[in-house]
Amino acid sequence: MKFSAQEEYGLRCLLQIGKSGNGLTIPEISKLESLSQANVGKLLRILRMGGLIDAARGQAGGYKLARPADQINVNEVLDVLGGKLFDTSFCDIHSGAETICTNTIDCSIRSLWKTIQNTVENVLGKITLKDLIGNEKDFEFYLTNRSEEISNN
Repeated sequence: MKFSAQEEYGLRCLLQIGKSGNGLTIPEISKLESLSQANVGKLLRILRMGGLIDAARGQAGGYKLARPADQINVNEVLDVLGGKLFDTSFCDIHSGAETICTNTIDCSIRSLWKTIQNTVENVLGKITLKDLIGNEKDFEFYLTNRSEEISNN
């Protein structure tokens, strides 16, 4: 399982916006994350179209979170940036040489992917941008203290 560069960089850009409080411009985010302005612009467009950030033009313009950081969960962000690890169309796309998968009726692999997807959604749905804003040590402490709550349904 791999997360894409778009998901990683998009989440990092969103965290920078969340940390700023006042909003940031593309050049500012580009410098903070050592990404090209073109790449940052593309990521911010996706995040804006996904309803996660708002853009303001002009002298005092920039990008701000569309909602408070504690109301945006990581699962939602990753869905906007790259989609789910597994969705029902997966079996249609990976049917082999046939138009319909030979395991359409009874597939233990599909059950495995569904279980993994549900577990990932459960965990990431409980972690918000606010939880990620800050330093790594504080977040590790936070996860350690909430690990049972986060991993349970």
